[in-house]
Amino acid sequence: MSSATDLFAVANPATPLAERLRPKTLADFIGQRHLLGPGKPLAVAFSSGKPHSMILWGPPGTGKTSLARLMADAFNADFLSISAVLAGVKDIRDAVAHAEAVLAQSGRHTILFVDEVHRFNKA
Repeated sequence: MSSATDLFAVANPATPLAERLRPKTLADFIGQRHLLGPGKPLAVAFSSGKPHSMILWGPPGTGKTSLARLMADAFNADFLSISAVLAGVKDIRDAVAHAEAVLAQSGRHTILFVDEVHRFNKA
């Protein structure tokens, strides 16, 4: 295979393009300097190694999920993602129970990413 065709080779063609192009390191993350620039809130969190609760808000494609995954990697934390469109209170309780179990077993914290949180209902 030539190097030209290697460029288009895909390890797993079933993986969505957005997932394949997702930044792997904070240095790969483009934009959001108001949060990630020197002395800014998320830059301080990354450098201190101490995650905190936050709400990431913005239109699709602005990097919310990517940033949450990068934070999980940077803090050596377990990453759980839940879609509020499909999830309910039971799913949140299960995620919290999972996070508690991971913390008790390995000492690792968990980052719970709730996508589309505004669509949650009380059920």
